[in-house]
Amino acid sequence: MMNRENQKASPLVMIKSIYISLTKSEQKVADVVKNKLAESVYWSVSDLAEHAGVGETTVIRFCRKLGYRGYQDFKLSVAQNAVESITNEYGEVQYTDSVDILAKKVTSENSNILQNTLSLIQPGKIEQATQEIMKASKIFIFGVGASGIMAQQAQYRFMRLGFNVHFATDSHVIAMNCALAKKGDVVIGLSTSGSTKDLVDAIKIAHQNGAYIVCITNHMRSPITKFGDVVLLTSAKESPLHGGAFTSLISQMHVLDIFTRYVEFQQKELSLLALQKTAKAVSDKLY
Repeated sequence: MMNRENQKASPLVMIKSIYISLTKSEQKVADVVKNKLAESVYWSVSDLAEHAGVGETTVIRFCRKLGYRGYQDFKLSVAQNAVESITNEYGEVQYTDSVDILAKKVTSENSNILQNTLSLIQPGKIEQATQEIMKASKIFIFGVGASGIMAQQAQYRFMRLGFNVHFATDSHVIAMNCALAKKGDVVIGLSTSGSTKDLVDAIKIAHQNGAYIVCITNHMRSPITKFGDVVLLTSAKESPLHGGAFTSLISQMHVLDIFTRYVEFQQKELSLLALQKTAKAVSDKLY
């Protein structure tokens, strides 16, 4: 069950995060809530069960999987968030859009992604991960495909802050690094789907070796999270045809930006010294 501090998140955002791990019956409940959000505020548990064509116990189980105490707790959260729109205010992107309209739609979409990602932030999880990062012997950051791009960016950021950090995007290199990871090391795994087999299998090895695992993923109950000591959630709409979309990278970058800045501020003097040293090292590389 998710941490109660995440209850500020919109129920729709949480449903999207957990959807793939729901049973078929629970997905029916989720679909009804997504399509009839405004009306569902006024329904009883029996009403929602009837609309979804499932039993009342399925509705209760669905609410608890989202982290709510029960149906009334869930309905209160829906009511509080009903006025919020997570859809693009300019509508969905169309192939016939002009550049001007497309730019407005994409900007609105990315703004929603950032707000949804913010709603999923659990301060306690970031604080916990930060404590492990600051005492880590070595930090490993792994990602495959588009997530590998963010892994490299994260490695750059942690290096600038003075950490002994390594990244990898090749599945063989990731596997070998995870085999060598040990207690006292921190392994950060980035995967939008949370289901990238090469990454999940390697993370499992690092977990078995005693390394501290931080998972950054779009799905709260995806395979990679089984081995995570801390799970930091991202929020991005990504279809199979658009894997590696910029929206996913934006969400990952937002979480990493918040995370690394908090790390930086928790050890201000060491961070400042490292930033000064690394900046001086490349100062003569600019005109």
